[in-house]
Amino acid sequence: MLPFHMTPLMPTGDGHLEDLARDVLSRSAKLSGMLAPKSQVGIIELIRLINSYYSNLIEGRNTHPAEIERAMRSNYSADPAKRSLQLESLAHIHCQRAIEERLFREPDLDPSSPEFLAWVHGQFYEQLPEELKWVENPDTGERIQVIGGEFRKRDVGVGRHVPPEHDVLPIFLDRFSETYKKGKFHGVKPLIAFAAAHHRLMWIHPFLDGNGRVARLYTDACFRTFPVEGYGLWNVSRGLARNRDGYMRCLDEADAPRQGDLDGRGNLSNRTLVQFCEFFLRTSLDQIDYMTGMLRLRDLLDRINGYVQARHDKRIPPPPGHEPGMKLDAANMLEEVLLRGEMGRGEVAAAAKTPRTGREVLAQLIAEGVLVSSMPKSPVRLAFPTHLAGHLFPELYPMGVR
Repeated sequence: MLPFHMTPLMPTGDGHLEDLARDVLSRSAKLSGMLAPKSQVGIIELIRLINSYYSNLIEGRNTHPAEIERAMRSNYSADPAKRSLQLESLAHIHCQRAIEERLFREPDLDPSSPEFLAWVHGQFYEQLPEELKWVENPDTGERIQVIGGEFRKRDVGVGRHVPPEHDVLPIFLDRFSETYKKGKFHGVKPLIAFAAAHHRLMWIHPFLDGNGRVARLYTDACFRTFPVEGYGLWNVSRGLARNRDGYMRCLDEADAPRQGDLDGRGNLSNRTLVQFCEFFLRTSLDQIDYMTGMLRLRDLLDRINGYVQARHDKRIPPPPGHEPGMKLDAANMLEEVLLRGEMGRGEVAAAAKTPRTGREVLAQLIAEGVLVSSMPKSPVRLAFPTHLAGHLFPELYPMGVR
């Protein structure tokens, strides 16, 4: 098999993809200005956790965000299977953070390089529990260990698709890197390239396992390096998981060979690659629009007030290990922090009716993880732990703990 077999590498002849990409850029930029920068930090941290949940869901593994959050505090399930899935979620979060930190340290880094792809795979697998580092050959029953950061050394089949033989992977990955390298496309074309590259990386299937995970983490890196202003307040993985059947169908259809002279000039179908890119960009727009609706200030403040009122009336239980109830002063305090982004503790407490109430409510909000700070006694900002986020952002993830 030769690199020609995965052409076209970019869709052709369909200008509406550029219109969709332009909408992604403009709507995401608008989203980025809806909250104070310090308040955005809490949203971005929440979306990172939610992204782990949805990426796992695409892989057929269901670890609820509340269970992931508990694992982040080293509170693991006594059930070994659930504990393994918690650790898998932590591995994904660790990998996301490692990618963000590396992109910050190395602003010229090219996410499409074989070195970076192998590094991402290695970052994820080095954090996995041992029992999740094995795959089974469906034909022979042989158990095979997956080595983090290692391109596969055997041939595989993926449903109807037969990826390139293992010994030609280097030339396919070089062609992939050459085509999608950072800075090659301009205007809105990079977003279309991100979508096309997402499929073509899955088509190459460079690793024995973890290809879908790496493709989504790679796509995250592409959005960040472009950069797409506002990305991080939304993530495409949630949309792909919520329409998992459509995602898998579009991936499969984009594997199809060219259908006649009117279907491009490559070996694969240009028409189905266009369809996949359209699905990807429309999914991105759907996620941007969802978060735009969630972050409209008046509506978000109304939901904060509703949450505090429900806690006060004890209609909503407290997070595990905390006392029920919440004084109504908490609503004013949280509103002030949300609007300003970060406040000194004394300033936050002063938003209550009395100093004593302010101190008591501030202590409760900090204890429950709703207000956080970088150091003890330093200014606080709003965080969005899952017990709060589920009420402030309806349908962001399923509410019931599984």
